[in-house]
Amino acid sequence: MSIHSRAVVTLAIISMAGGAGYYIGKYGFPPQVMNALPKSIAEAVAAKLQPASNKLAITDNPKPKEPKGPIIYYRAPGNAPAFSAKPMKDANGTDYIAVHANEDVSFASKKSEAAGAEAAPETAILSERKIKYYRNPMGLPDTSPMPKKDSMGMDYLPVYEGDDINDGTIKLTAGKLQRTGVRSAPVTQQAMTVTIRAPGSIQVDERLVSLVTLRFEGFIDAVENVTTGDRVKKGEPLMKIYGPGLSSAAAEYVTSLSAGGEPASKGARRKLENMDVPEAAIREIESSRKVPASMVWSAPQDGLVMQRNAVNGMRAGPGDVMFEVADTSKVWALIDLSERDIAMVKVGQAVIVRPRGMPDYVVEGKIALIYPHINKETRTGRVRIELDNQDGKLLPDLYVDADISTGSDVLVLTVADSAVIDSGDRQIVILDKGEGKFEPRPVKIGQRGNGRTEIIEGVVDGDRVVVSANFLIDAESNLKAALQGLNPEEQAQ
Repeated sequence: MSIHSRAVVTLAIISMAGGAGYYIGKYGFPPQVMNALPKSIAEAVAAKLQPASNKLAITDNPKPKEPKGPIIYYRAPGNAPAFSAKPMKDANGTDYIAVHANEDVSFASKKSEAAGAEAAPETAILSERKIKYYRNPMGLPDTSPMPKKDSMGMDYLPVYEGDDINDGTIKLTAGKLQRTGVRSAPVTQQAMTVTIRAPGSIQVDERLVSLVTLRFEGFIDAVENVTTGDRVKKGEPLMKIYGPGLSSAAAEYVTSLSAGGEPASKGARRKLENMDVPEAAIREIESSRKVPASMVWSAPQDGLVMQRNAVNGMRAGPGDVMFEVADTSKVWALIDLSERDIAMVKVGQAVIVRPRGMPDYVVEGKIALIYPHINKETRTGRVRIELDNQDGKLLPDLYVDADISTGSDVLVLTVADSAVIDSGDRQIVILDKGEGKFEPRPVKIGQRGNGRTEIIEGVVDGDRVVVSANFLIDAESNLKAALQGLNPEEQAQ
């Protein structure tokens, strides 16, 4: 070998030695080299190099534990004494590290463990409880003795000992209660008053309607200036009528008056009355002792002309209606109620009626009659409300809305409507027993109204019931019942 070659080899050996010395001084010997040395020599070398490197590890099994089991909690990166029950990031944006069931689950630092000054948080305490089995995350009634995933890749949920006690209660953790938004409210006693709003219309009182008809053959000589919609007073002239029978009866009455025979005149007068001759026309015959060519027919009562059929010169026979006059000082409001509301009303209940065309106009009345039949097309029942209408604002056929107050002043147990889970054939509430424990309780309900439901049996005054997210607790209860229906062999499958 030439002098030049030897010089190159010497320089290479010196460089390699220098690099190796730098690496060992900074990082220490590689684990493969340390494990190959005798243990006594390796410990001596590690003691010498410890100030220069903290990354040297001498173990009989240098491979780290492989994470197994469900994630118990998350710890801060860099071994900082901070923990979390759910994934999060530190101040630098670095993800917290998941700690599985087979890894260290102690929340306390080494120093505090030695001093015994700090207790483990609630999550660590829960992780020490024995897992009985794992249940399907989607609520299906299948379980597994070991951690597994379902067909969608979701982890099965652990069920700890004591969580599946068959006492009818469901226990939820504080975190689950907060996430689901569970809220409860007490059962209270109050009067159940329910306001039923229903549509209807104004109709004339049938007892205050009069018809002007003829009881003989006659002719209309003239009709006064009275038309449909006019208001008339009792005794106001409506028309003039001529009839052969009417004139004959009038002549007979005049003759009897002239003869002075009281029985005869009394019978003749009765004949005119039976022909429905107005009292004013009879008195006119008595005073004049003459038979008029035609007689004046007047209005039988005060009211509104609802119908006019009389026409100048027309021929009319017995029973023909010439005028219809209705007294509208009192009117009816006919209100249509649904079948389920009929049983809640009774005669005498107070009602407030509001015309749709006059929202600021309010009339108070009472139920006078509940009609004893149901409309087969609309499946509604009808009630009649009598109203004063002295000002005449309530016109016939006017649409109105009625507010009917039902219920009584007797105090009954009530809960919020949202507290009752009604499946049609059963009704339940979820009792809040405190400390995260809940119990489904069947109840019998009564009236509903104003956001409250009457509870006839199932709870007592002072009980607390869930009013928000109760459907989630009910689903948890049904799942628990399904799991408890499985025998041990089925649960182990």
